[in-house]
Amino acid sequence: MLKRLHAILLTSVLAFPLAVGLARAREAEELAPFKMIRSLQYVQDSVVLGDHSAIEMQRFMLGAIDKRLRVVEQSAFRDPRNVDAALVYVMSGGNPDTLDYLADRDIEGNFDSRITDALRQYLSGKGALTVETLSKAAPEYKNARIGPYLFLILGNATSQQNPLAAMKYYDWARLTAPGTIIEEAALRRSVFLALKANEPDKGFRYALSYARRYLTSPYASQFADVFVELAVAHFDEAAEQKISEILAFMDQPRQREVYLRVARRAAIGGNQALARLASQRAEGLADGGASQSQVLASFYEGLAAVPSADVFAATETINAIPDEKLSPRDRALRDAAKTVADAVVQLPQDESFTQASAPTQDGIAAVEGQLVPEETGSGMSPFGEAAEAPGQPRDGGQTSVGAAPSADPAFEGFVTNGRSKIAEIDALLKEEGL
Repeated sequence: MLKRLHAILLTSVLAFPLAVGLARAREAEELAPFKMIRSLQYVQDSVVLGDHSAIEMQRFMLGAIDKRLRVVEQSAFRDPRNVDAALVYVMSGGNPDTLDYLADRDIEGNFDSRITDALRQYLSGKGALTVETLSKAAPEYKNARIGPYLFLILGNATSQQNPLAAMKYYDWARLTAPGTIIEEAALRRSVFLALKANEPDKGFRYALSYARRYLTSPYASQFADVFVELAVAHFDEAAEQKISEILAFMDQPRQREVYLRVARRAAIGGNQALARLASQRAEGLADGGASQSQVLASFYEGLAAVPSADVFAATETINAIPDEKLSPRDRALRDAAKTVADAVVQLPQDESFTQASAPTQDGIAAVEGQLVPEETGSGMSPFGEAAEAPGQPRDGGQTSVGAAPSADPAFEGFVTNGRSKIAEIDALLKEEGL
């Protein structure tokens, strides 16, 4: 009996270190960076597919992976999956310093120095310098785990100099990572690049793909801004059918908001026909009665008529709308329209021949383009907080009215007064932050 008990105890003593070692090995395996990255990718994809409650989990996961990458044994990176995990981490919004930390300690050559050097430059704001290196290295990783991320970054780095090439990189990124945050970002940015490259057909195709999948993404407000710009810039009978097809994937409030944005943007740009059409469409989608949407639609239609023969009726229309029915930004736009309307109906002075003609639509668009840099519809957008349309100048790309020299003191006085009004309105918009 004693011998048997002694044997059992001896076996237990010898087995304990082995059990501890196996437990530690199992723990290390469970905390392998590549497994943690899988969880991060799942969370990020859930966010763009509409689960906004996962945003906090995304932040937590990024912090946890950062800590893990800094304490893991260097031997762990002999596994290519962990190398890919580290690269995916920094390309997914992780800490750039962690890439520096890992690359500087890579004495075994587990990391591809071309990729790490390019990413370090890109993450430090020198994306243009990475184009040559990444364009040569990325094709080698087409079918690798990091391939879609590399092509997305390559598209970002190329977008300013060569939008058409960037769209091709985005195409590859999204086609190799369907249903993910990669596809969402690639589609959203492709819409903007198609607008920038004057490729409306491509832009509408990308917009349709985005509307089918990602309208619940927290980044959909950025898509909405660019889509409105695309719709206004290339609106015709054929485009109207494409726009209707895209809007069919939206619920009624979202459709109404898009039409209101189009009406507002068209009114600012002096496109009366489009402003009226979009306003009528928005009114048709209203719930009935004197709803906020109907009020705004009537308001934007009135704005569009300011630089026309119906200026008196338009002025009465916009003046009849109570302040409480308009957002601060729309009230500022109404004040600007009043200033423009007063200039349109002002009789020419005897001593001034340069004011004998009314301001042109281009001039009015220039003034209002400065007053309201971006369209936000009602200010209560179902798309969420409006984002600036990337690459768009704050004056809407128009020449300022004050840029043309004039020898007429009366005209210069009007311009000076207008600039003062613009400054006041800009200050109001900044304070409101809408």
